Amino acid sequence: MTEVRKMDERMKNIVDDYENKQIGLDDTFRFHCTICGKCCINREDILLNALDVYNLAKELKIGTEEVFVNYCEAYFGQYSRMVIVRLKPRGSIKRCPLLKDRKCSVHNAKPTVCALYPLGRGMGASAGEKVDFTKMEVRYFLQEIECGDDSEKHTVREWLHDFNIDEQDTFYPLWTQTITDIGSMVKQIEPHVREHVMELVFKAIMFCIYLNYTTEEPFMPQFEKT
Repeated sequence: MTEVRKMDERMKNIVDDYENKQIGLDDTFRFHCTICGKCCINREDILLNALDVYNLAKELKIGTEEVFVNYCEAYFGQYSRMVIVRLKPRGSIKRCPLLKDRKCSVHNAKPTVCALYPLGRGMGASAGEKVDFTKMEVRYFLQEIECGDDSEKHTVREWLHDFNIDEQDTFYPLWTQTITDIGSMVKQIEPHVREHVMELVFKAIMFCIYLNYTTEEPFMPQFEKT
C-alpha cells in the first residue's frame, strides 16, 4: 500500500497549507476545462463520501455495494484512522475507473471533489482539538491547477452554483463530524484489540456509513439514521 501512504502524505500537505490557499466566496480565479482528461489520470486521491457513493449508485442504476466492489477501495487513514474510500486508479496511468474516452462517464453525478476542482473545501481545526463541525463555516481553497487553461474567470460562488453545490450544505459538516468521531474511536480501541477484530470493525463502519443506503429513498433521512 505504498501508493496509499503517498496519498496520505499528499492529503496531509494540503491540510497543512490549507490556511495559505483559502479563497472567499466572491473572490475570483481563472480556469477553463478543455476536456483534456488530464485531471482524471495519475489520480490516487479521488476520495468519496457517502453521498458520492449514493449518487454514483443512482446514476449507474446499481446498488451502493456494487459501486464499491466495481470502482472503489477503502482503508484506514494513516494519520486520521478514519475509514477512507477512494476511486481505485486503473492501469499504469492510474486513471479514474469512471473515465471513458477522456470524458467522465458519470458527469451528472461526479464525486464532489471532482465537481469542485480546481477548488477544494474544508473546515479547519487544530490537531487534537475537539470541535463541533456542524457549527463551523465551510471554507474553500484553490488547488494547484495542472490542466485546462485560464481563459475564463469565475467567483467561487458562481462555480458552486454551476455544479449545484450548496455554499453551506448541511451534509458536509455532519459528514466531517461523523468520520472524525469514528477516527477518534478507532484510535482509542485499536491498541487494545487484535487485528482480526479491527478487520470486523472496519467492515462494520464501511457498511454503516458508506453502503447502507437504497437509492429508492432520499439520502439524508437514511444518513441521519446511521
